[in-house]
Amino acid sequence: MQSAEPKLNKNSLLLALRRYSSAVGEMEKTILLPSLLRDVPSNEVWDCEAAEETCRDLYGNYLMLKAIRNTAESSLVLLDDHKTKNNTALNKTLEQLLDTDPEALFHFHLRGLFSVTSNLTKKTQSLTEKYMDIIGVAN
Repeated sequence: MQSAEPKLNKNSLLLALRRYSSAVGEMEKTILLPSLLRDVPSNEVWDCEAAEETCRDLYGNYLMLKAIRNTAESSLVLLDDHKTKNNTALNKTLEQLLDTDPEALFHFHLRGLFSVTSNLTKKTQSLTEKYMDIIGVAN
């Protein structure tokens, strides 16, 4: 009798999303006092350039990483005007791709999802490690 859950290839998008969700779950279990992350500056370049003002410290990053996981798991995408305005240049670039072959467009987005999911997983693990450093617990 086979398992009801299919075996996933190591390059499966579902597996990549599960890894990210697991990393966020581990972050939530480890970070018992998220408020300790307030006003702790982030060393990450991605935080300061494209993220909202609230993501410039580790607490904002913590909230953002949780929100992204919740969005991915619930499949609810809320588009607010602030984020849409910030991505206008990116949207114009992507509009050019809409005229390309649908299969090529699918592969482009799939590679992007793998890349983003992998980066988010690493950033989540890094944030967890920084929290452990803050509270003085060795990894």
